[in-house]
Amino acid sequence: MGERADVITIGMGIGGEAVAGSLAEGGLDVIGIDANLVGGECPYWGCIPSKMMIRAANLLAEARRIPGTAGAVTLKPDWAPVAARIREQATDNWNDQVAVDRFEGKGGRFVRGRARIEGPGVVTVDGTAYEADRAIVVAVGTDPALPPIPGLADVDHWTNREAIQIDELPRSLIVLGAGAIGTELAQVFARFGVEVTVIEALDRLVPLEEPEAGQVLAEAFAADGIKVHVGARATAVHDGANGISVTLDDGAIVTAERLLVATGRRTDLAGLGWANLGLDPDARFAAVDDHMRVIGTEGLWAVGDITGHGLFTHVAAYQAPIATAAIQNSPGEGADYRALPRVTFTDPEVGSVGLTEAAARDAGRPVTAVSQLVPHSARGWLHGPGNEGLVKLVIDDDRQVLVGATSVGPHGGEVLGMLTLAVHAEVPVATLRSMIYAYPTFHRAVEDALNQL
Repeated sequence: MGERADVITIGMGIGGEAVAGSLAEGGLDVIGIDANLVGGECPYWGCIPSKMMIRAANLLAEARRIPGTAGAVTLKPDWAPVAARIREQATDNWNDQVAVDRFEGKGGRFVRGRARIEGPGVVTVDGTAYEADRAIVVAVGTDPALPPIPGLADVDHWTNREAIQIDELPRSLIVLGAGAIGTELAQVFARFGVEVTVIEALDRLVPLEEPEAGQVLAEAFAADGIKVHVGARATAVHDGANGISVTLDDGAIVTAERLLVATGRRTDLAGLGWANLGLDPDARFAAVDDHMRVIGTEGLWAVGDITGHGLFTHVAAYQAPIATAAIQNSPGEGADYRALPRVTFTDPEVGSVGLTEAAARDAGRPVTAVSQLVPHSARGWLHGPGNEGLVKLVIDDDRQVLVGATSVGPHGGEVLGMLTLAVHAEVPVATLRSMIYAYPTFHRAVEDALNQL
């Protein structure tokens, strides 16, 4: 064998680094392995740089709302400061030395390379073997998924990584996929003057959210000049004299200078050596119990995207201490995803928690749904331009508690905070109705929705 350690962590993103660092600080000998950057997708190509882009784009949108409300304004969008800010926060052009030093400063050992599990407790990296005496933690995250569209693999397309790293804007852009990544980036580029077309195979934007959220976002996209094709399946992609062309199933052809593929994320359990542990290498996610132990194994844990419990940084951060405690033989409460929140940081923001109305009904739960449009609330009316949105509540009829909620609008993700607490703590609807809501705030739309009961 090459080296031994108490714990080996494969993948040093948000979840993996948290587990590895905590165990190292707790006195265990820990080896952290990653072929990419320590810190993972979020700080370099995901939530942090994308929200910097969104902040800049939203400032432009707010400035354009000034005429008729607060005077006049002349705008000249400039991508250069946005690109410079992203490069600076990504630690000097995507260099993770600060993060490596942070982990090693806690007592861990870092190995750069692609790891493969060869059997219980055994990992190899570029031909060197490492043995874990106590645990292997898998936290490799996900990669962009490329749909099987003829010609797509042969064209020079972007994923979120290439889109984040650009220094110059294209003249035009096709965005394939209208989930969180696709909609956020589409709106950013459109607000900086790029001609944007969004293509979504399902019947609406943000198709995993409430239908009303997709409708509000569609209206906002129309105002931004974004062309949208929903219920449209791409059947072919090819390069042409005028750029990259995408053929749709209705025969329409959309052409742009660049193509951004944002159709989801994928894991690679086969490449990780899943079969060497007697596990299904074709599984999409690692099946874990409430304490993050991979089901059917001993000494193997998983945290983050690879568990399939929501591809979000906050899920990895939530799971990390649960796994850490279990590995230290002091397990606390297990994971509970009933009140898992998510936010798509478009303008308006789309925040949601728990079950949608359709998901609740599909599960056979008797529910009542009530809603209030944000422009019809006091703060929404005062807000004026850019006040699109709604609050929707899904109430369990039997227990009279919220099992889901959606908050779309200005600061929709922040309003979601109280709704997440209500779902998590199972606050009775009667208690929510008896609260005092500060006037005039966006939160009062929650009270207005409850008054629809």
